[in-house]
Amino acid sequence: MKRWLNAAVAATAVACLTLGATAASAQGNNIRIIVPFAPAGSSDVLARLLQGPLQQELKQTVIIENHAGAGSNIGTVDAARAKPDGSTFLISSSAFVVNPGLYKNVPYKYDTDFEPIALLPVAPNVFAVNSAKSGIKSLADVIKTAKANPQKLNYSSPGNGTTPQLTMELFKLKLGINLTNIPYNGGGPATQALMGGNVDVLSTALPGAQSHIKGGTMQGIALTTEQRWPTLPNVPTFKELGYPEMSLNTEHFMLAPHGTSQAIIDKMSKALAAVLARDDVKKRLVELGYLHVISGPAEAKARIAKDVAFYKDLIKNAKIPQVQ
Repeated sequence: MKRWLNAAVAATAVACLTLGATAASAQGNNIRIIVPFAPAGSSDVLARLLQGPLQQELKQTVIIENHAGAGSNIGTVDAARAKPDGSTFLISSSAFVVNPGLYKNVPYKYDTDFEPIALLPVAPNVFAVNSAKSGIKSLADVIKTAKANPQKLNYSSPGNGTTPQLTMELFKLKLGINLTNIPYNGGGPATQALMGGNVDVLSTALPGAQSHIKGGTMQGIALTTEQRWPTLPNVPTFKELGYPEMSLNTEHFMLAPHGTSQAIIDKMSKALAAVLARDDVKKRLVELGYLHVISGPAEAKARIAKDVAFYKDLIKNAKIPQVQ
């Protein structure tokens, strides 16, 4: 794992050097936000939604950089190694709190390598299918097909350790069925895999899939929300289908490298609170598929510690093997 990760980190660094203009503009008084996933996933969509309003609030240029790979570990390590001078922040998903329990050797320390800034809006998870290519049209069809042909079905996920992957793994355990996980480096590639007919089922966070479901290019078959999503009235919830325990959502966190000053932390936390209080931002969040959430550094730190313990127990009790 470490050898592979080091090689991947080096490759990422070389790729970043080719982006001369971007790298240069990220210096000085500008801010870069690292998203440890490929574009079009829930963390990336959220970061880009916040980008413009944050620039207005902070009066600084904000640049989004995607450092995908290793279930978000590559980008997370990149952020941890950045100078704690207020020029670099991380927006990550629940993978940040899942990976300490999922990976045997986690390349970062969640409690000492970062300074929590805020909890950010939450994304429900969704199962979706491409009915035109697979013939599967409902969650019941998935169960029926998987039971009749235990080795037939596979599914795409945004990566190992993401809550969409864990949601599907828990579903498999509960039903006693098998679907092979095909992990991608984010929700965007995972969604494209379903649309291209390369997988049978998609498990991902709602923001990256909602437009495709609304547009009819894929069909949502189950959501982790308590009630049906307002813009997707035809997609049932796991709860109404008889699986209330399938309630894992994709959380998001903003963090800074350890050593970042309290003044910088407070400034960013205050800016985020102002941005997320805006009516236009709230409206856009719902349209994109997020539940509105905002908190300060103390609440974020407590939630991270709670979530790490929760997912460690969940992974152990569900007998999900650790990634080497």
